[in-house]
Amino acid sequence: MTKTNSSPQKTDQPPTIDKKYRDTINHITEGYFEVDLAGAFVFVSEPLCELVGFSENELLNLNNREYTTPETAKNMYRVFNRILKNGKPATIKDYRIQKNGKVMYLEISASLIRDEKGNPVGFRGLVRDTSDRIHAEKQKNDLQIKLQEAQRLESIGTLAGGIAHDFNNLLMAIQGNVSLMLLTTDKDHPHFKKLTTIDGLIKNGADLTKKLLGFAGGGKYDTRPLSINAVVKSSALMFSRTRKEITIQENFQEDLWIVEADQGQLDLILMNLFINSAQAMPRGGTLSLATCNVVLTEKDIQQFGVKPGRYIRLSISDTGIGMDEETRQRIFEPFFSTRERGRGTGLGLASAHGIINNHGGFIKVDSKPGIGTTFQIFLPAVIKEPVTDAQPETGTKPAGRTSAEEDITIMLVDDEDIVAEVGSLMLQSLGYKVITAKNGMKAVELYQADTARFTLIILDMIMPKLSGGRTFDRLKEINPDVKILLSSGYSINDQARQILDKGCNGFIQKPFNLERLSTKIKEILNQG
Repeated sequence: MTKTNSSPQKTDQPPTIDKKYRDTINHITEGYFEVDLAGAFVFVSEPLCELVGFSENELLNLNNREYTTPETAKNMYRVFNRILKNGKPATIKDYRIQKNGKVMYLEISASLIRDEKGNPVGFRGLVRDTSDRIHAEKQKNDLQIKLQEAQRLESIGTLAGGIAHDFNNLLMAIQGNVSLMLLTTDKDHPHFKKLTTIDGLIKNGADLTKKLLGFAGGGKYDTRPLSINAVVKSSALMFSRTRKEITIQENFQEDLWIVEADQGQLDLILMNLFINSAQAMPRGGTLSLATCNVVLTEKDIQQFGVKPGRYIRLSISDTGIGMDEETRQRIFEPFFSTRERGRGTGLGLASAHGIINNHGGFIKVDSKPGIGTTFQIFLPAVIKEPVTDAQPETGTKPAGRTSAEEDITIMLVDDEDIVAEVGSLMLQSLGYKVITAKNGMKAVELYQADTARFTLIILDMIMPKLSGGRTFDRLKEINPDVKILLSSGYSINDQARQILDKGCNGFIQKPFNLERLSTKIKEILNQG
């Protein structure tokens, strides 16, 4: 039974509630209360006690300032004061109370209580629990923010990918000319060192565009089943040799599932994250590495745009200076860096984000200033056996012309004049006859007119009018056995992978030098 004030009724307190009204109030869904003008409870209904988790004895004579936050109490005071002045009912939304660490949000419809003489003596109110709605709205807002962030990163990624592609075409023209000059320049020549310097700078530029392509989702080159434990151990060992002031702790799950990934790109991601952690610990610290198997549900992955299922989780934690929330939200933007100008490109984490997304996974980051940062990488698991590391490819210098090569005619298809020109010269220096086509339609026309003439076609992937993919299909219709080497300023993305899966003989990424071009052509010609 609900307690009422048994002491003689005072003029500054609401009158007691009759039993018939009390029974009615205790059977409605909403909670009901009455407070005096000072804000202390003088009556509470049973549904209200159940709703807020306080007993009747706990609430009676308790002031609202004692069970809610200071900000909410001030808001309550302002609303009740307004009701007292104008006599009009009011609604208080998002009223926050807390008990034992549990927070609830309530909506209160309050009105003034007057005595027989019309004098204000207190307030009454109906209370509804709106916690679920508040939490749902907050979750919705969080998802919208993450969606906007994902769309913004996708737009930036598209722009970055386009820039990287065009930049690689420019590097291709420079690389080709340098390769041709080195071919005819002795080591004793005064220009030889300058040319090799330029050649090295081209490689640096190509590495930069790889990071851009990684951010743009084009950093998945050659995937194969891998053990993440082995990859992380190898990268950590290499890193530890250069940063001995940092202690590395490892906690790897022994029966870790296998992932299908590009090891070179994973090495790049890990090194970027290790270096990022080291920079956050200039005086040394601890770098903790851990792996485990996880099964993610729809709820777990709804904000990341991936499929639910089996994943491996790689955690990389440091004891560094940490990041504030504003920095944390921007760290995956290309060219964003907390380092001083001129130290770093600001592409490491951006490329890691793109590469992981392109592998069907996602990356999360948690950080607190003064405590440290934790990156969590999730990659989808596959049911396959891991393959052993292949031996690195060793290039050989282009051999001199042979009579067999002089009988080989290659069609070079590229819409960029400067690339087509230098590519033609490079092929001729290798001893091949060359016919160029500025677009896919011209390539189809030339091949259909004299199919037997061409031993190999080097096909650019990104072209106007008739794309590389559609050109490939048309050439295959003419001759299913045609040999085609796909070429692009992009790396092996989904579009290139589709062409390769249809039977394309190989892929070469711009910029490439004479040695790389020669090796790739011979690989395809030797396929029979």
